[in-house]
Amino acid sequence: MSHMDRPKHYLRQWRKAAGLSLEGVRDKAEAMMADRVVAEGEEVDLNKIGLSHSTLSRIESFKVPYNQRLMEVLAEVYGTDVASLIMRNPEDPEGIWTIMDQIPAAQRPVALKMLSGLKTGTDG
Repeated sequence: MSHMDRPKHYLRQWRKAAGLSLEGVRDKAEAMMADRVVAEGEEVDLNKIGLSHSTLSRIESFKVPYNQRLMEVLAEVYGTDVASLIMRNPEDPEGIWTIMDQIPAAQRPVALKMLSGLKTGTDG
């Protein structure tokens, strides 16, 4: 499978937005999983899901594919959801989700109504 055949994602952008190095991602995931093992009995082998420095670098470079469990762990590390890792570039200052994140929660319903009006048209 060539680079162009791999599913698009924004993993490198999310890592950079989180201010983490490749090693930092691994360290944060290890700490997160250690707490979870103690609290919930869940055990995750980070190497098996592709969370080593070299594998994550190759995934970010589209050289190897990602897997669902890795995406779930990365979403938790980066403080987002899996869908955002795939479809949302956190470095895009004009991206609709970036703008929505900046709107206070109490004002989001109004913002959504305004956007809906643009979508359906208001020239009645």
